[in-house]
Amino acid sequence: MRYPLQFSIIAIAIVSLTGCQMLSSVNESNQSANPVEADSTDLSKLVSEEIVIAAAMPITADGQDDIVERADDPAPLEPILLSPAEIEDLWIKVRAGFKLDHHIDNPRVKSELNWFLRHPAYIERVTQRATRYLYHIVNELEARDLPMELALLPVVESAYDPFAYSHGKASGLWQFIPSTGKLYGLKIDYWYDGRRNVVEATDAALTYLTDSHKSLNQDWMLALAAYNSGEGNVRYSMRKNTRAGKPIDFFSLHLFRETQAYVPRLLAISELIANAEAYGIELKPIINEPYFEIVDVGSQIDLARAAELAEISIEELYLLNPAFNKWTSHPDGPHELLVPKEKAAIFTENLAKLPADQRIAWKRHQIRSGDNLGSIAQKYQTTVSTIKNVNNLRNNVIVTGDSLLIPIATANLDDYQLSDSGRLKTTQAYVEKKYGAEPQKYTVKSGDSFWELSRTYGVSMRSLAKWNGMATTDLLYPGKELLIFNTKSNPSLTTVASLPSNMPSNNMIRKVNYRVRSGESLARIADKFNVSLSSIRKWNQSITAQKYIQPGDRLTLYVDITRTE
Repeated sequence: MRYPLQFSIIAIAIVSLTGCQMLSSVNESNQSANPVEADSTDLSKLVSEEIVIAAAMPITADGQDDIVERADDPAPLEPILLSPAEIEDLWIKVRAGFKLDHHIDNPRVKSELNWFLRHPAYIERVTQRATRYLYHIVNELEARDLPMELALLPVVESAYDPFAYSHGKASGLWQFIPSTGKLYGLKIDYWYDGRRNVVEATDAALTYLTDSHKSLNQDWMLALAAYNSGEGNVRYSMRKNTRAGKPIDFFSLHLFRETQAYVPRLLAISELIANAEAYGIELKPIINEPYFEIVDVGSQIDLARAAELAEISIEELYLLNPAFNKWTSHPDGPHELLVPKEKAAIFTENLAKLPADQRIAWKRHQIRSGDNLGSIAQKYQTTVSTIKNVNNLRNNVIVTGDSLLIPIATANLDDYQLSDSGRLKTTQAYVEKKYGAEPQKYTVKSGDSFWELSRTYGVSMRSLAKWNGMATTDLLYPGKELLIFNTKSNPSLTTVASLPSNMPSNNMIRKVNYRVRSGESLARIADKFNVSLSSIRKWNQSITAQKYIQPGDRLTLYVDITRTE
């Protein structure tokens, strides 16, 4: 039995935890996004790839790969009595708080553990990213007496990247979708996305997990499954097993394929951290003290100016405050900023010396013929409501020749590389360099959709959305300009040579990696893509062998884009 760290002195065998070289990226042949290859200081690589680790690792067959066995356990070390306050390395505190059975003999857990061990650079990257945030998360878990394995859930969810954004609209370390984020009190608007606020989202995630744990038989495995696929889906599987007289533990339930891998993935990374030395893994120590301090600035402030006052880089400020979408904090709050602990005093001192009207810069815009509040707001990266509030406008009527006072950035907009527009610009530059050609520009027309455009231009919907900082489920508004990158050099397109032998030689045939949606059947999908049901079964024998397809299943389709409706 484990006891909460805050209530007891723990006997801990001190082991050496130092840095090492670890994991490489997942190949795109696994039909999933690659984890970012660089550390967090390389901005061009930091934001160049979608990071959704739940999709980033291949879903492998149970026990299909030989597990890389851990070394024999070393001889026990003489335990040293330490109080929580005396623990210098945060990883020791994490290990001491583990409470779950890691089920290392289960084939699914073995398969996930095997993936981690075969890709050693990955752990080094994610643990390096975790340095800024792990102390806060560990302390929150400790305060709530929750399993410390949950501190590793952002490894599975986001690879500990606070800017991670999935094609399903999930965002932040904890990968909240908008609806769930708002349900748990996270503010989301033009200026701000609370799903990326490290403090707020951690509180929401732990509350969500605690709620699920209470309502799902106080079973953490089921709570984790619910975090991935929704409590309703878990309950449905539990009811189905109950009616069939089967057990209702996690490994007995028939859940989405992604969820079946998701929980074992957390158990696998937890097992690896718990016994790093035995597996030949060396973890770089993380100092067991706060990385950041929260400072209430009291009003809106330009983030470049705030970084200057804190004597840190603007990149560091954004990495601690990733919820801010633009060049400034939210006009209406929250007005709190996270700054490195050692810089909090100098930031507070410098902020007190700065006149309140100099926290952001201002520009007078003379209204010209054809101007409207929407176009002016877009030009200056602000909102119509902000312009109206600043200028005491009661409606949207403006008069040519009049002037409007507009809040503007104090630095060049290119300096705000981790704002939403800056991240998108960096992503697009990366993709352009990768494909070696300038993108085509397309202006959205009424009735356009990602699906229609993707088949017209021969690119995947996910790529098209990512190139333009969107999700495939986002609405396209007439007049919006999209960038579409060179399809000829796009490696995701299927060439005639790579088609199955039973496919006709046709340059308009494309390979589509399709994820089954709720309510869909094979017949409906066949009709949607104008292919035969028998062809889908031939292309996907492992999936179609089961009685029913489920939401989340992935199908490989070969589609003639001249014949789809």
